[in-house]
Amino acid sequence: MTTTTSHTPEPEGLTGSAEGPARPGRLIQNEATTEIPVHLLFRDESGPVSVPLRPAVVARRQGTGEQPRLRRPVQPQPPPAPEVDPGLAERSARVLPGAAGLWAGACGAAGCLATSWWAGVLPSPVMAALGLPASAGAGLGPVQWAAYTGAGALGLFGLGGLARGRTGGAWVLGMFGRYRGTVRRTGLLWVNPLLLRRRVDVRLRHWRSEPMPAADGDGVALRVVVLVVWRVRDTARALLGVADHERYLRECVEAALARVPVELPGGRQGSAEVAEETLTRLVVRDAEAVGLEVFSVRPVRVEYAPEVAAVMHRRRVAALDAQHRAAVLTSVVDSVEDTVTRLTMRGLVELDDYERKALVKDLTVAFCSGRGEQSL
Repeated sequence: MTTTTSHTPEPEGLTGSAEGPARPGRLIQNEATTEIPVHLLFRDESGPVSVPLRPAVVARRQGTGEQPRLRRPVQPQPPPAPEVDPGLAERSARVLPGAAGLWAGACGAAGCLATSWWAGVLPSPVMAALGLPASAGAGLGPVQWAAYTGAGALGLFGLGGLARGRTGGAWVLGMFGRYRGTVRRTGLLWVNPLLLRRRVDVRLRHWRSEPMPAADGDGVALRVVVLVVWRVRDTARALLGVADHERYLRECVEAALARVPVELPGGRQGSAEVAEETLTRLVVRDAEAVGLEVFSVRPVRVEYAPEVAAVMHRRRVAALDAQHRAAVLTSVVDSVEDTVTRLTMRGLVELDDYERKALVKDLTVAFCSGRGEQSL
């Protein structure tokens, strides 16, 4: 009698002999993961296990249909705003009230009068009018000339520095090519006469441009007239940062129009507001560096460029002519149909197919001739 012993296969990874512990089984391998032994997945110990990891491979697998990961496109950054000398900023200049200049001028005039009386060159009628006693008549010597020079210089220095500040205006002061400050005060003032004064208008101003080149969303050439509301905020940067701040503002507007599409009136809904907002933002960003404050840049007139206007005019005339011809033809066909129908229904004529076609042809020619004369 033969005894058959059934052999149950042991699971992989748990085979071993009785003399020693079971050896580790095969490893789970994957190209996108690390190699981890199977027996580590069923450990009873709670302690941490350090397993060396390899960096995962993130790529497309051949033959799996997996698509590679797409990176988000990098948004282009706007160009940096223009910069001027950071140390160039408006500051108040040192000035004195106008009374100081008047007082210095009066002292200079009194000094000259006293020197003339001391030298004996003052006429007698003037002395009598001023109530001055008779002078010793020392004559004009070096001391008297020095007194004349000092008194005259004091008078000229005092009266020459008088200035009148007006509302809405300012002076930018400089000496030997260096910025010395800005005067925004009003009334009678005394400013050092040795300083160079340059007047600046700081009021709110409106500038209406000449027609400037632009384009719409489809690239059609346009001519745009814009209205800019602006003012000078920093007088030092406006006068010393650029050669001509008004010309710089005009060039900023031209550059903004070259980058922003402008639509004709009656175009896309809301395009005018979007264009105005974008133009204002760009011009404000460029003009802020030179001390100009821009409030709005608004297109007030948009029209086709001369080279495009002629083509668009011919196209519009052709479209109107085609529309007119279609209307005339529709009217003639309706009239001919109505005429033939009435003649046939009332029994006035009996027409076969050939005669009907001939009548329709004659009526069409007659009606078209009549409509043509009316249009002329």
